[in-house]
Amino acid sequence: MNLDGKLTLDARAQRANKDAAEINVHLRQLEALRAGAAISVLDNRKIIQVAGEDAEAFLQGQLSSDVRELADENRAQYSSYSTAKGRMLASFLVWRSGGVYSLAVSADLADYVAKRLSMFVLRSKVKVSIADNLTLIGLAGAAALDALAIESALAASAGPREMVGVELGLLIGLPGSGWALAVDEVGAERIGERLTDGASLISSGVWDWRDIDAGIPWVGLATQEQFVPQMANMELIGGVSFKKGCYPGQEIVARSQYLGKLKRRLFKVAFKQPLAIGAKLYSPSVAGQSIGMVAAVCQVASEQYEGLAVVQFQAWEEGIYADEAHTIRLEQRNLPYSLNEGLEN
Repeated sequence: MNLDGKLTLDARAQRANKDAAEINVHLRQLEALRAGAAISVLDNRKIIQVAGEDAEAFLQGQLSSDVRELADENRAQYSSYSTAKGRMLASFLVWRSGGVYSLAVSADLADYVAKRLSMFVLRSKVKVSIADNLTLIGLAGAAALDALAIESALAASAGPREMVGVELGLLIGLPGSGWALAVDEVGAERIGERLTDGASLISSGVWDWRDIDAGIPWVGLATQEQFVPQMANMELIGGVSFKKGCYPGQEIVARSQYLGKLKRRLFKVAFKQPLAIGAKLYSPSVAGQSIGMVAAVCQVASEQYEGLAVVQFQAWEEGIYADEAHTIRLEQRNLPYSLNEGLEN
């Protein structure tokens, strides 16, 4: 890690992203992440804020999760935003602080989602905006906490999808392992001052492996409107409520859940050639027709990649491939939760 005090946290993050383009650096950063000694500026996420006295009611009518569960401001939740046909326009990590709702979203969708939400405000007392002053930081392991002088006991109180305030900002526990730290400009400056060699600053692309390993999907521009929430396992990570009222696509989502019409699911996969997010997948069981799509990718060795893919379950019997010639085979890997049960950490 470069400890030049003249470099801002943003500049250091840009350097980490640039350096990670070199495969040996990328793999060293991944090793630090897996070892629980990594910090990442998640510049591939932006935060949309929804404020105003009608904010809760407004979001309750737009998102797939039950935002009323965030009223105590001590927890976060995953959620999604869909078209009337139930296809996800975006996925989020959502929390509430000081009466304001924050929605972490894929950066390439932030402007679009903020504008679309604003279209439906109408006469509600709600303001939707992109919080350019807020940054999301990924923290992996005790070394990352020590590097930023965050008490481990305090961090331990932020279990999966739980939230606690720390000196630098809001610390949110993530499923699997690690935390997301939401900081303002002052908090980001303090982080830049505190960074030590105890934890490596890694690229946001390498951090994506953490979400892949945890089975957490992020809808981006390449996968927008491709999946209903259950295809992306959103209900298994607490991102869908079947007890709340109406929201866009709710009828389709409920029908998929209760009528047993769901044929595709999100799987963790491994493969030996680079694949693009949004790449179509094929199987000999369905000749000439796509049976799924790549949703996330991270290189994990010189000729090895891991990712998330939404595919038809039955296609695994004859194999799933990234090409119609069936030469690039995907192997299934275990997710940390069951596809047949409810929420697991």
